[in-house]
Amino acid sequence: MSSAASRDTSSSPDTSIPDTSSSPDRSSSSQVASTSRGTSLSRGTSPSQETSPSRGTAAAASRETSTAASRHLATRRQVLANSGAVAASIAFTGAFSELFAGTAAARDLGRHKSHSGHARHSGHSGYGPLVTDPDGLLDLPKGFRYRVLSREGDPLRSGEGPVPGHHDGMAAFAGRHGHVRLVRNHENRANAALRVPAVEGLTYDPMGKGGCTALELDGRNNVLGERVAIAGTAVNCAGGRTPWNTWLTCEETEDKAGTNGYTKDHGFIFEVDGADPRRTGAVPLTAMGRFQHEAIAIDPTNGVVYETEDAFERPFGLFYRFLPRKPLGGTGSLRAGGRLEAMRVPGVPDLSAVRETGASFDGVEWVPVPDPLAAGTPIRFQDFGPRGITHAQKLEGCYWGGSSVCFVSSYARGAEGSAADHHGQVWRYEPRRRRLTLVVVFGPGTDVQLPGESPDNICLAPDGGLMVCEDGDGAQHVFGLTRGGDVYAMARGRQNIGTAQKPEWGEFAGVTFAPDGRTMYVNCYAPGTTFAVTGPWR
Repeated sequence: MSSAASRDTSSSPDTSIPDTSSSPDRSSSSQVASTSRGTSLSRGTSPSQETSPSRGTAAAASRETSTAASRHLATRRQVLANSGAVAASIAFTGAFSELFAGTAAARDLGRHKSHSGHARHSGHSGYGPLVTDPDGLLDLPKGFRYRVLSREGDPLRSGEGPVPGHHDGMAAFAGRHGHVRLVRNHENRANAALRVPAVEGLTYDPMGKGGCTALELDGRNNVLGERVAIAGTAVNCAGGRTPWNTWLTCEETEDKAGTNGYTKDHGFIFEVDGADPRRTGAVPLTAMGRFQHEAIAIDPTNGVVYETEDAFERPFGLFYRFLPRKPLGGTGSLRAGGRLEAMRVPGVPDLSAVRETGASFDGVEWVPVPDPLAAGTPIRFQDFGPRGITHAQKLEGCYWGGSSVCFVSSYARGAEGSAADHHGQVWRYEPRRRRLTLVVVFGPGTDVQLPGESPDNICLAPDGGLMVCEDGDGAQHVFGLTRGGDVYAMARGRQNIGTAQKPEWGEFAGVTFAPDGRTMYVNCYAPGTTFAVTGPWR
């Protein structure tokens, strides 16, 4: 299908398809959301199986008591009823209100109360069953349409070469005259077939095949331009937007010069200006650390940058904060450097050991990183003193909302070295209180041996809820979570990258919304495809 293709999903439903202790922190009602590639919600085998709500009992924790109304259990049966998809399901427990605490969505929810004083959820429970796409690209609820904006292998509008592959993290920015700019990551490794074309002045390492491309769209999502925004980087997985409307793209690798043919060290964050990439060039923000970066979120009140590390092997990654020397200084200001610190939760060396939602820990400490450039030893292996540091497997997406930052651990597996198994956690850190709380747990609640995937890509939706991308075996979805805790399937991928006998579907990544909230943009990782989804958004 051509890049101008669109489809109105008006056919019948289908069910055939079986991701501060060192400086002051201040609260804010602003929201800065970051996106990262999804490794999914959980998939279960029994539609009738349910998980049970649980409450945290951490002895060292001090937490506020949550009312029954603030907790919600989403069962497989509920998701099946909402999605119309037999094999797609979700199970999780937790205090959903905490995901939105301090945000505009939460304040709006607080205004909608019944005479009894209980909150009435002003949101919705989804958009109905998914409808089969006869073109075999994207299933959506009735009334929604998609447009293919860009596909790997097609010519870039700039003439710089073909559209690269492995579409990943992405953000949408307001342009002039009602236009929208998309900045899109390409998670290309050294063996990638479709590299980001090397462009003079925008290339960090000529042997790096990753980077970003930027799309310019008019108000009707017609593609006006598409160009290279940065090249010569490696494994650009996720990142996050800045309060001054640039994109921080993250390398999810620790490869040094001489490895895989690279001529420079990798494992850095780079700033990208989608409106004018030559303003930012290809300059590594070395003070922000060299490690397997995943995503970032910035506190819009003081400029502190929170960073996740998706390390693939034990002792796994850390959760960081970066204190810029020129906080909130605008484009290029992060080059001035700052201090990188890692989170220590006293008495908790591994976050996977915490199992009960609502468990919270006060007195979180931030420890200076001994060698942010990891010249001799990866940061997670460095010596943080006799009290150690807190690790977690698969730390991925994060976003800022209200006065706190939420981040995700996609899964943990004891067989791989974690303290315990889980199918996904969402944590919330409140800087003013120096408090960390386990908000949501994903996955089968009774048997971790059941098939299950994990949350990763989370973005704030215009209705005040969340959108979560999926990446795992079987069908791939974008799921929505309402403010009231209802879960629904928003999209299902149809591009089969397997065989007719053993089908596979490319994961979703980079979900984000236009500034006016009328279009959802989302990538299919493979084959690399960027969609614009419009319809009766609430």
